[in-house]
Amino acid sequence: MSPKTLLNKVGLDGFLLALLSLIVLAYLWPGPGLMSGPASLGSLANYGLSLVFFFYGLRLSPKELRDGLSNWRLHLLVQAATFVLFPLLLLGVKPLVPQQAELLWLGTFYLAALPSTVSSSVVMVSMARGNIPAAIFNASISSLLGVFITPLWMALFLSADVSGMDTSGIILKLAVQVLAPVLVGISLHSYFGGWAMKYKKQLRYFDQAVILTIVYTSFCHSFAGHVFDQLTMLQIIFLSQLMTALFFIVYFILSAVARIVGLQREERITLLFCGSKKSIVHGTVMSKVLFQQSAAAGIVLLPIMMYHALQLLFVSRIARRMALEVEAPPPIQRVPTES
Repeated sequence: MSPKTLLNKVGLDGFLLALLSLIVLAYLWPGPGLMSGPASLGSLANYGLSLVFFFYGLRLSPKELRDGLSNWRLHLLVQAATFVLFPLLLLGVKPLVPQQAELLWLGTFYLAALPSTVSSSVVMVSMARGNIPAAIFNASISSLLGVFITPLWMALFLSADVSGMDTSGIILKLAVQVLAPVLVGISLHSYFGGWAMKYKKQLRYFDQAVILTIVYTSFCHSFAGHVFDQLTMLQIIFLSQLMTALFFIVYFILSAVARIVGLQREERITLLFCGSKKSIVHGTVMSKVLFQQSAAAGIVLLPIMMYHALQLLFVSRIARRMALEVEAPPPIQRVPTES
């Protein structure tokens, strides 16, 4: 078994390993991430996040979005899971959270308010033989809705008295840095959409480079501000267990809903995979706006990175099992012979 195959089986890939490496680098060498100025890493990340969403909009086909509206029941279930079920589950446990774990809960709630991921959702739905057009539609719509819904959820808890964060101007910044590039990209789809799809792999590497830059600068500020000094190893282990529990609670709730409303197998797979996943891309780039230069940004990103790794591990295994169920040959039945 090759090292790449082994890493994939345990839920690790090159991107996740790069994330972990940059966290270590931020601890050992935070200086470059703390610099300011138009050519600093923080400023480059700000420019980059707008380009990420511009290229994302460029790959969105308005025609495909319109055609996907027909399966409205499935779409409502997926979006309700993404933007209602997740946040309500976290709100339900907030009274149980001790004061010293307030930032970890905030990061977990931020994760719960994020849209669904696009690429991996579609890949996993395809692997499990689900409804691929519905997966593409829901992942795309989820990303657009997240520009509005995520900050609205976070506005309930982001204020000047919570780790120095301030909500003033957040919606305007999101509109300028996120929504406007997406809309411009969509409007130019007919001209450059083919080019964006042709170089989709290269653009994904660009997306990842921007994410890695944001993660590095965020953790540089957190380590420089000694934010992690208040975290214990027990809290980090508990956080990973919470992320695991959150995934399976949502997954089993959606399984029950799919049975109750009578979804077909392909639709059920789309609901399970799109409704239970969260986007590390949107979570990372939107944190640049929502948390600005807060020293707490590193802690807030911890749940997102943990959930990202765990969802890849769990969903990939579930998708492979579902694919085998479809591909398995039917049992041989004996045909009785006439006497």
